[in-house]
Parts: sequence; structure tokens; C-alpha cells
Amino acid sequence: MFTFLWSLGSFIVALGILVAVHEWGHFIVARMCGVHVERFSIGFGKPFWTRKDKKGTEFAVAAIPLGGYVRMLDERVDDVPAEKRHLAFNNKPVLQRMAIIAAGPGVNFIFAVLALYMMFLIGQNTVKPVIGDITPDSFAAQAQLKAGDEIITVGGHETPDWESVNLELISAIGTPQVGITVKSAQGVTSQTNLHIAGWNFDPEKQSALNSLGIVPFRPEITTVVAFISEDSPAEQAGLQVDDELIALNGEKIESWMSLVDTIKGLPGETVSITLMRGGQQQTVSATIARRDTPDGQDGFLGVSPKAEPWPEGYVFTHQYGPVEAVSKALDKTWRLTAVSVEMLGKLVTGDVSLNNLSGPISIAQGAGVSAGYGLAYFLSFLALISVSLGIINLLPIPMLDGGHLLFYIIEWASGKPVPEHVQEWGFKIGGALLFMMMSIAIFNDISRFVS
Repeated sequence: MFTFLWSLGSFIVALGILVAVHEWGHFIVARMCGVHVERFSIGFGKPFWTRKDKKGTEFAVAAIPLGGYVRMLDERVDDVPAEKRHLAFNNKPVLQRMAIIAAGPGVNFIFAVLALYMMFLIGQNTVKPVIGDITPDSFAAQAQLKAGDEIITVGGHETPDWESVNLELISAIGTPQVGITVKSAQGVTSQTNLHIAGWNFDPEKQSALNSLGIVPFRPEITTVVAFISEDSPAEQAGLQVDDELIALNGEKIESWMSLVDTIKGLPGETVSITLMRGGQQQTVSATIARRDTPDGQDGFLGVSPKAEPWPEGYVFTHQYGPVEAVSKALDKTWRLTAVSVEMLGKLVTGDVSLNNLSGPISIAQGAGVSAGYGLAYFLSFLALISVSLGIINLLPIPMLDGGHLLFYIIEWASGKPVPEHVQEWGFKIGGALLFMMMSIAIFNDISRFVS
């Protein structure tokens, strides 16, 4: 329940910030162009907080936190008295109307730069992309990547951490190959090509890295207990933190993962656990709990292990000074934008499956996880979603900002506005497309949540 509430709260905060930023872009440029803004609302439905400023704009926060809007004076919607017609949106020159519409997505990109700038100033603890293992007969094995190799670049782009590696590999979907530069454990740098023709993966079942056969390095997991869940079989059996688990039902525990696999196959059964505590060997009994999964039931003990410390130099703080952080934030925003546009194109061409579309549930989970890691990670998440919102809103689909811009570009080029009935049909088609996209995204979310 706590995880759900944390994710929900983080989602509301994230969405509130991003909606406010987007709508503020429309609002501030509308004011600069002399358009009267009647309402600036965060959320839909009945407002639970309102306030009017000296210029007559009502600011509101509404009950449904799934978007927002800026309502401008417009003769196509309102009965506008003659003395206020110069303040109406529809009476402004077409270039000003274009600027007002483009300002929302534009500010999304500016906000992403600012969020990443703050992230780089604060610093983000991260791990060098060193390969721990390679799956036999995989794409990575064919490219002769080896355990201990550190991935320096992918497709010519620097990859200081696994997040960057993942981003660049995903951007290469649909291409026959991608170049990779690695540095071996001995410090020798070499280049290879990862041949990925036909590569695709289901994000519900595996990660991009695992689908290519790349297993990131992780410190060895011990069989020493680090954490015990409340009211779990482990707690009821009397297990304690720092207990070393050495045998299950008299069979030696070879590794933590072998213990996990064995426990999963014993739901509801009582087992004997041999352990070392304070130099003394003891044996306790535990009744394995049951946990429902898509494939049936798994056993559950309720303990987490300790891991060996990271080797020196593997963990570092991704941080820059006030000047260098500017260029790093601009570079990362540009790269996020380019990859996002590429992925949208690949969704259209079929190179990327529609299973990759995500909706509010996945965004809420991402917001909760990133907020749990700290402010720097949450800022990185906000930047990614802000870039995505900016790009989506610029798509030339009626009902989105990009659709309005398309109509105004046609008006600017032809010298006359697009006929009202054409715009109305465009809005209907755009609404249907948006509904279809959101339906697919929400269906994917529910499928991931259930599985």
C-alpha cells in the first residue's frame, strides 16, 4: 500500500509540475502578445482552489490531475464585446498565434534543460557500464564482447553509465548494426560492431541489455541475510540480520540464486534452514509462504542478501560545475529529443513494437521509483517526461498543439485560414487517434501491472 501511495503521490507531483510548465508557456506568451487569458487551470473538473489576479485571469487547481489548460478570450467560443475584440486570440496575427501555441512545447524543452542542469549540479551516483557476463550465442557473444569490458561508446555517443548505454542501444533498433567501443580489464581500447538486424524485445519480459545477451557487472551476492520482511516466514522462524545461510533441508546452499530457485518451488512446505550465527551453527524451521504469479504460485521466505562491495572506481558521482553543467544539460536534452523522435518514427514503421508504449501507470511507477532514489534521479525523470510531452504535443495531430500549428502554417502560407468544417473534421480524427494511442498505452500498462 505504501508503494502504491508513494507512486501515486510522486505521479501527481510530477504531472502537476510538467502541466504547470507547459501551460505557463502558453500563458506567458499569450500575455506578451496582448491576449486576455481568462483561466489558467492545473487539472480538470471542479476547481478546489481559485484566485484572480489584477488582469482578471483566474488561476485554478482542479480535482482531476491529468492535465491542464489555458482558456483565452476567443470570438469563436465567447461573445466578445467590441471594446475587447483586440484582446481575443483569434484576432491576433497568425505569427503571434503560432508563437502562443508553440510556447507550451517549447517551454517543456527549456524545463528539461533546467532540470538536467540541476541534476548535474547536485550529482548522481551511478555505475560504470562494465560487463559482468555474456550470454552464449547471443548478439553480444557474436560481437565478441567479453566479461570485464567497459562500454565506452555506442554508435559514436559516449556512455558513462548503464542508462546511457541503454538509451543508445534502444535508439539503434531497426538498424543492421551499431558500433561499440570497449575498454578491456587490461585497459586496451577496441571497437566492434554489434549486428542487430531483426533485433527487438518485449519490455514486459526482458530488458534491452538482456535481450542482447549483456549482463551488467554486479558485486557477488552472499548468503548472508541483510534484511528480513515484517511478518514473513523468515521473521517467524527467528532468522536475524547477519545470519549466514549454509544449508536447506540438509543440502548445501551453493549461491543465493540457487536458494531463491529452490524456495520458489516449495510454497506451503516446512523446511529446515541451517545457518551460522555468531560463529555457532544452528538449525531453524520455516514454513514457506505462497505468492501468486502469472504462472501459478511461488514460494516466498522474506529475506534479502548482502552483496560484496563494489570494486574501487566502479561507482562514481556524475557531477559537473556550474559552467560545464550547462553544455552537459543541453547535450543530454538534445540526445533525449533525438532518440524520442527516432523511436516515434520506428513505432510508425513497425521497427519498434506498440508494446513499448507506456501510459499513466508506468509513468506513476517511474515517478515513484525515481523519487525514492533522491532529488537528482527525480529531476532526470522529469526531464525525460518533459521532453516526451514536448515532442508529442508537436505532432501534427489536430487537438494537439502540433495540429493547431499545422493549421496556422497553412493559413500563413496561403493567406487565409483553414475552413472551420475542415478543422472540425481534423479535431474528430485527431481525437480518435489520441484515444487509440492512449488505449494501447493503458492496455500495455495494465498488462505489465498484472504480469
